[in-house]
Amino acid sequence: MKIANWTLGLAALAAAGSITATALAQSSAEPASAAAAAAAQGSRPGDADGAFVTTRAFSEPDGEKLYKRVCAGCHMPDAKGAKGAGFYPALAGNEKMAAGGYVAYVVLKGLNGMPPVGKTMTDQQVADVSNYVRTHFGNNYTDAVTAEEVKAAR
Repeated sequence: MKIANWTLGLAALAAAGSITATALAQSSAEPASAAAAAAAQGSRPGDADGAFVTTRAFSEPDGEKLYKRVCAGCHMPDAKGAKGAGFYPALAGNEKMAAGGYVAYVVLKGLNGMPPVGKTMTDQQVADVSNYVRTHFGNNYTDAVTAEEVKAAR
C-alpha cells in the first residue's frame, strides 16, 4: 500500500513537471512583437484588456456605460450587491447615495475592499457614474455631482 501511494505521488509530480514545462515553452514561444504590443497597450497579466491599469483612462462616454463596465461586476447589473467570496454592498435604494460627495469620494478613493477606480477616470466620468447610480436603481437624488466637485475631492 505504501509503495502504491509513493508511486502515485511520483506520477503526480512528473505530471506537474510536464505541465509546467509545457506552459513555460508556450509562454516563451510568444513572439516579441506580441509582448511589445501588449505592453504598449498597458495590459498586464490577469488584466486582459488593461482596464484597471492606472495609467490609462476609461473610454466609456457616460455614467451608464461606466457603471456596466466598472461597477456591475461587483455590485451586479441591478445594483443589488452580492455576498459570497466578498461583500459588495447594494447601491440600489441605498440611503448613502443621498450625499453625492460621498459617492464620488468612494469612487475616487475606494472603501474597504473596493479599489479606487476613480483614479482611472476623468473628473467628468467620476461625476457621470456617481450621478448615474444616484438617479437609478430606486435612487432618486437629482442634485448632480459636478466635475469641479470631483476635482476638488481628488
